[in-house]
Amino acid sequence: MFIADEIQTGFARTGKHFAIEHFDVVPDLITISKSMGAGVPISGVIGRAEIMNTPEIGEIGGTYAGSPLGCQAALTVLDIIEDEQLNDRARLIGERVIEKMQLLADRFEGIGDVRGLGAMCAMEIVKDRNSKTPDKEAVGKIVKEAAKRGLMLLSAGIYSNVIRLLMPITLSDEQLEEGLQILEESIEAVYQNNPALSVGGE
Repeated sequence: MFIADEIQTGFARTGKHFAIEHFDVVPDLITISKSMGAGVPISGVIGRAEIMNTPEIGEIGGTYAGSPLGCQAALTVLDIIEDEQLNDRARLIGERVIEKMQLLADRFEGIGDVRGLGAMCAMEIVKDRNSKTPDKEAVGKIVKEAAKRGLMLLSAGIYSNVIRLLMPITLSDEQLEEGLQILEESIEAVYQNNPALSVGGE
């Protein structure tokens, strides 16, 4: 059985309603929550009828399942995604973020990889591109520098050496550019005293 966990990736985050739609795979079950209710607690499971119809009434439950307020919020979210074309907006945001990250990767050897799917983007921070040794310490410094400038970043990855960007897909172009500028300034601040991590040792 294949289960797609769409709790973070669902509801237009990646430029489609669900991230799994980017791939030629049909899951047996999909878990949903978070953006589903735009902050109102709700969760759910979507699945093939032969699986979903197997349990008897009352055999499946969840802390946030079935809330009338949550259900109304989720229905409204679906309307907003369609009315404001947020799948398209997420794709445009992602393209701009990846473009900026690539420019930064061209400047700094400490950026080992740039990746993303819609408005769910990340860059991997390494000690150098040859060894690709994770640089958790640099990530911590970048996150701290960004926080001082008013931008909240997430560190992630099994080695804590990935910076994730999960900006709201309803943010304005001006807010997006401001955030990307702060990201650039924060990386510059961390690497300015370490010429070895600039491309070409500049």
